[in-house]
Amino acid sequence: MGKRTNCVAIAAALGLVALTGCAVGGGNTDGNTAGGDVTLDLLTFETPNLTAAYWDDIIAKTSAKVPGVKIKKLVAPSAEQRNEYARQLDSTGALPDIMVAIDPAGLAEAGKLAQFSRKELADWVTPTANSFDGKIYQLPTNTQSWQIYYRKAAFEKAGITTPPKTWNDLLAAVGKLKASRITPFVIGSGAPDGLGPRWTFSQLMATEVYAKDPKWLDKLVAGKADFSDPLFVEAATKMKALAGKKNVDNLSATYAQAQDAFLAGKGAMYPMGSWFAAAPDKAQQKQIGVFPMPTQDGSLVVPAFTGGGLSVSAKAHDVAKAKQWAIEFSKLNADGGARYDGLFIALKGYKPPSGLPPLYNETLDLYKNAQSNGTVTPNFGDESGIPALPSGFMPAVDAGLNDLLNGRSDVGKFVATLNTKFKELSK
Repeated sequence: MGKRTNCVAIAAALGLVALTGCAVGGGNTDGNTAGGDVTLDLLTFETPNLTAAYWDDIIAKTSAKVPGVKIKKLVAPSAEQRNEYARQLDSTGALPDIMVAIDPAGLAEAGKLAQFSRKELADWVTPTANSFDGKIYQLPTNTQSWQIYYRKAAFEKAGITTPPKTWNDLLAAVGKLKASRITPFVIGSGAPDGLGPRWTFSQLMATEVYAKDPKWLDKLVAGKADFSDPLFVEAATKMKALAGKKNVDNLSATYAQAQDAFLAGKGAMYPMGSWFAAAPDKAQQKQIGVFPMPTQDGSLVVPAFTGGGLSVSAKAHDVAKAKQWAIEFSKLNADGGARYDGLFIALKGYKPPSGLPPLYNETLDLYKNAQSNGTVTPNFGDESGIPALPSGFMPAVDAGLNDLLNGRSDVGKFVATLNTKFKELSK
């Protein structure tokens, strides 16, 4: 079965997505077009912020800068299924030529991704972010952080005068909000892309685990620790506390539905990634504030991830041109990434454009303060490179967190489930 047929078959069988042009990567000669041009597949994803029109615009601008390249756009079924989708395509020998924000783990070690040289990464602030023994398979273009956004009017109605700083402050705020008949949290977990529980728990992993033991992941991967570690248990216990009775409403909401609900005023607090800062309109920007996940003692801790750029297949139709296109895309997309996706651009000398949303600047200030304090931690689930969690592990975490929030599980069962799954995937 040829690659073109494979592409159609997998999309039809999975019911995933209509592909724009179906000649997918893997070194096919049919990617070359008349006149010496090469056609490359680009795997993207769409969100409420990153629409089809957004991608079409930046693709056109990049292609205009890179002669001889034509792009065929593929769209993952959802933002959070893009890693699974890339691997499904790879299983048919159809790994796309260029991929946006795909976790390189597994693909990199298997030799399926092209390596970027230090010379090619000369314009990047942290060229070794997410490295695999010093080798880079994904452009480390963007930094994202995780924090809690809140509606100022809801806090004012509940008599909360300042954002919570300590854990006890947060619990007190939850109590005041409930007493005022305001749902404390918006945390969507509905399929296919509701990762609200993960993005909440990652913040507790930062405050309770990574801030206290920066080598915790190394120990876990080396078999010197497991999820029954008291630090992890404390993070899970606090997650369970946040999910207390009537603390969260409509857990079945998808990512888009949860965001819409928060923007519509249906909850007071929204634990989310920094990309949310681009979502509120001009009026809503004034109504929303941001604060870091409170720690026990009130110290500042911010989880963050630098990476998320483009990767190139080692068997792309033209690896050199694919890498050239990916690098040019990263530079041309910098302003758009900051404005529409809330990205902190990790390119040397980059200056964000004027007029960025106030929430973007406030969120960036939190991150910069944590940088200055040395209290930026990894973000749980985004530890690419080496060491890293085994491929396929985070879906088990997501399922466990949903059970924890819905009352179908307790902390002990959550811990036991993760230990079992981790051992299974680490063999």
